[in-house]
Amino acid sequence: MRYLVTIEQDEAGYYVVECPALPGCLSQGRSREEALANIREAIVLSLETRKGQGLPLEVEVAEVEVAAP
Repeated sequence: MRYLVTIEQDEAGYYVVECPALPGCLSQGRSREEALANIREAIVLSLETRKGQGLPLEVEVAEVEVAAP
């Protein structure tokens, strides 16, 4: 399965990664590569938890176009 993730660098220099299709699923790392490896693990664990709790495995995510101000 493929999931889109967002990547941001925080004030301390860590990369924070979130998976919008899985509410609450986020991770971080000292490098971009470490953060992406960590979010992969977090996604697997999130899916296992959601399945065990009878929750949907993902929520709908849509892309919208917005005119720049």
